[in-house]
Amino acid sequence: MSETVTVNELATQDPADEPTVTGERADLLEVLAKHRGFLRFTTRDLSDEEAGRRTTASRLCLGGLIKHVAAVERTWVRFIVDGPSVMPDFTNMTEADWARRADEFRMLPGETLAGVLADYAEVARRTDELVVTLPDLDATQPLPEAPWFEPGGRWSARRVLMHIIAETAQHAGHADIIRESLDGAKTMG
Repeated sequence: MSETVTVNELATQDPADEPTVTGERADLLEVLAKHRGFLRFTTRDLSDEEAGRRTTASRLCLGGLIKHVAAVERTWVRFIVDGPSVMPDFTNMTEADWARRADEFRMLPGETLAGVLADYAEVARRTDELVVTLPDLDATQPLPEAPWFEPGGRWSARRVLMHIIAETAQHAGHADIIRESLDGAKTMG
């Protein structure tokens, strides 16, 4: 997997004059691009209404999943640069905070699938740019306080990027189930 790829090819699938990366960074970008592509592919040929429709027992919809993945990626990339101050204080969240967070998982009135996908593409572009330009993938930041993080834990930029990849892949699988429930379309198979 260590073939040479360009950042722009990974983010948009359009060839362009972008910096070339190799090795570990190329591998991270390639895997992330693959799972982003699976996630985006689940929305092919859908209307805004279909992208916002719940089709399973879950509260998830395709547009909401993409919004959530974009928000998570955006926040974790900011964490790499600025540390835990950019993360929500999960230990002191109010009901209103949780309700706002729940809006990440659904299409709100006035939101469009095209708008959600454009935001996700911009988040992906910024992440890819950081992967290429970050001086040290071993640089760490302390994790914010949250019930699911070990107290006093630190994550390297590399670990954060692997988390973003895992989150994207997990939600691409969720999206595939939602799409199949919507109209029988599948990403694979």
